[in-house]
Amino acid sequence: MTRRSTFTDQSVTYGSIGATLDPDLLRYPPQGYLPAEDSVRIGSGAERFERTVEALMTWGVQRGAGYEVTDVSAGTGAQYPGIVYDVEGSPLAEQPGPRTEDRFGADGTPYIAPGMQATLVRHDRLGSKRTPVLVVYVIDEPGRVGYAYGTTGDGLEGGEESFVLEHRDDDTVWLTIRSFREIPTGVKRSIAPVIRRRRRELTRRQLRALHPAGGV
Repeated sequence: MTRRSTFTDQSVTYGSIGATLDPDLLRYPPQGYLPAEDSVRIGSGAERFERTVEALMTWGVQRGAGYEVTDVSAGTGAQYPGIVYDVEGSPLAEQPGPRTEDRFGADGTPYIAPGMQATLVRHDRLGSKRTPVLVVYVIDEPGRVGYAYGTTGDGLEGGEESFVLEHRDDDTVWLTIRSFREIPTGVKRSIAPVIRRRRRELTRRQLRALHPAGGV
């Protein structure tokens, strides 16, 4: 049976927690949200995978994309893992449970854990934008590691974003970013094109953040 935990005591700004795990996210996103999925090849081999895992799980994507990661609080260990599927889209017979041991990067940075909260700060010429997030699940499988977080406060966008690293059967290493973002309404609707352009540029930065050319 799939292990699930609720987040009724957390202030996420959306209801479809864990929907980034759904293989059909792009076809059937949560109502009122726009889905997206992008992948990039990071390299090849087990060594590349292990080195990139450490960067991924210590906020390397966010920092590499220009975010300052602040106000990090320890995870509770609770998560919504949803259902894990195989490459053909069928649920795995044995569903993985959450990671139980604490792990740290070489510099002592704690690995991202279920229930962890943080604030992502992005600085630009118009000032600083703060996005508080909650880690809703962590994936820790042989050859597949990652996590997702959701928004917990008001901002230009609300929704969930996942970052998953895979060491595939052909020995290549890939990073996949999946998300669903709130469709702008009301006042935000007038600046929707600007929001979309900024989102695409941010995704490109995130995809490059763990690439060897970027210093991983």
